[in-house]
Amino acid sequence: MNPEFGTKLLVVSYGSRLEFVLQDTSFINVENHPIHIHGHYFFTVGSGIGNFDPERDPAGFNLVDPPERNTVAVPSGGWAVIRFKANNPGVWFMHCHLEVHTTWGLAMAFIVENGPKPSQSILPPPKDYPPC
Repeated sequence: MNPEFGTKLLVVSYGSRLEFVLQDTSFINVENHPIHIHGHYFFTVGSGIGNFDPERDPAGFNLVDPPERNTVAVPSGGWAVIRFKANNPGVWFMHCHLEVHTTWGLAMAFIVENGPKPSQSILPPPKDYPPC
């Protein structure tokens, strides 16, 4: 795998249900990675040590009363899985709250497209708003 520079971008439809597996085993640090999402709250349905196993680990997910947050501590040498509904249109940043880690690529943005109703869409700028 070759490293790439630049913020990754994901476009999602309004109302999409998203699941992210956040993995922290490529290099071992002494601290957790506090991953924060702007514009949404999410449920942390699971976490563990080692590499996430998509065949085994989902059986242990907390789907009854998972904590709802906007930041999750991804354990050093481990993983966390978050889920949320993309119901806030706009461009939203997801990043490690340790700022230097964004230079390592621990950041991305996602665009939530407008929904079908006016209350689910971003309003256009006012007609008298000066352009850039």
